[in-house]
Amino acid sequence: MASLILVLGDQLSHNLSSLAAADKAVDRILMCEVADETTYVRHHKKKIAFIFSAMRHFAETLRAVGWHVDYVKLGDAGNTGSFTGEVRRAVQRIKPAELIVTEPGEWRLRQILAEWEETMALPVTILADTRYLCSHAEFASWAGGRKQYRMEYFYRDMRRKTGLLMAGSEPIGGKWNFDSENRKPPPSGLTLPQPLRFAPDVISRDVLALVADKFEDHFGYLEPFWYATTAEQAEQAFEHFVVSALPRFGDFQDAMLEDEKFLYHAVISTYLNAGLLDPLKLCQRVDFAYQAGHVPINAAEGFIRQIIGWREFVRGIYWQKMPDYAGLNFFENTRDLPDFYWTGDTEMACMRAAISQTREEAYAHHIQRLMVTGNFALLAGIDPHQVHDWYLSVYADAYEWVELPNTLGMSQFADGGVLGSKPYAASGNYINKMSNHCKTCRYDVKQKTGEKACPFNPLYWDFLVRNAEKLRGNPRMAQMYRTWDRMAPDRQAEYRHSAAEILNTL
Repeated sequence: MASLILVLGDQLSHNLSSLAAADKAVDRILMCEVADETTYVRHHKKKIAFIFSAMRHFAETLRAVGWHVDYVKLGDAGNTGSFTGEVRRAVQRIKPAELIVTEPGEWRLRQILAEWEETMALPVTILADTRYLCSHAEFASWAGGRKQYRMEYFYRDMRRKTGLLMAGSEPIGGKWNFDSENRKPPPSGLTLPQPLRFAPDVISRDVLALVADKFEDHFGYLEPFWYATTAEQAEQAFEHFVVSALPRFGDFQDAMLEDEKFLYHAVISTYLNAGLLDPLKLCQRVDFAYQAGHVPINAAEGFIRQIIGWREFVRGIYWQKMPDYAGLNFFENTRDLPDFYWTGDTEMACMRAAISQTREEAYAHHIQRLMVTGNFALLAGIDPHQVHDWYLSVYADAYEWVELPNTLGMSQFADGGVLGSKPYAASGNYINKMSNHCKTCRYDVKQKTGEKACPFNPLYWDFLVRNAEKLRGNPRMAQMYRTWDRMAPDRQAEYRHSAAEILNTL
């Protein structure tokens, strides 16, 4: 009897473990577009369109190499709107001997799958997702006995394991991390490349019409739609980045410029997280570019660290700490997310740029997410779970395994230090240093208090005071508390009053 192989929307890889375990001659693949996955948060229109189009293209590539694929479209008659309903329909139709699926990336789906063996009266085999470089067992072994999880030490082990940028047992260049060379502010006159763009084909145009009809009230703009939707296109987009942008990626990866959305960033995380790109192959290509003298060490190391270091690390944390991790709220923040996170209607130039870009492209780079929208939410005391829902909704590369630790842990410090050693809190000075947003802003970054002051300035000190009981003991925060303690009482009062005025407007 045939087995039924379920392939999910972020598993668009020919080296998927469930496909490796199947027999192409007899087994059937099931792929389905279900309403539940589009609305558990109100995903960006472009994100829905990308996933559906990439799924449909992947189904065609599977058929082209001999697989029998049952593909259920969102608008098909009888579509139940859920994975459970569609698997049950397929089981009734095909009567397979067993169901095989590669482990989902998200905890909620893993829990749904865990019920199927009983409810379907069918053997269900859930296989490890071998596309990642660190298994759950390997991460648990690494984490065992550690009082603190720090990505830097995990990353070094991953470098040793993969051999990337290694000279025997030592890192090439004499040190593991060149991040100190990757924080240059943007000079004027930069010549900036653009990501490779692809015109929508017939499949994508059909999906765009579907999304325009069914998800009109979701966040974001649907067009222009220029995503790669196949592995071949995604690989072309990555090669374009390596040649045109990677050489300067390291220097300016933390920079921000008004009206420049992409700078030297790869803009391939959407493809990578959906399975169209292989993480190890990407890093090997970058290693080769460095070895060939095409890119400097800080660019190559910075890119590789994000993939085999940070990406694998946050996945490990997610599966190590769920499900309790999702409910953490270290600062006990309860303020609602301001409406301008959805509209971009704010006079803060940096926030307006990041949110407007997010509406247009379902993309913002890591500093915009961490030090602009995330920093503001942290300083303002926004409920971290609302912040999490926002990030999961608005970005095309966002899946809970990668987004939740980055938001609750790194951005909002809601885990109290599991992921990072200190909150990523900053005043307007950081944004002024790393961007040109402040030059066009209604607020004055040099003013610390008062109506014209950059809101990040008083909110920063107010954040420290509100959370002093929880943060004063953090050695990385000690200097800032000493600075606060030396301020005159009337100056402290000005900061608190200005912060209160800002928070009252939210």
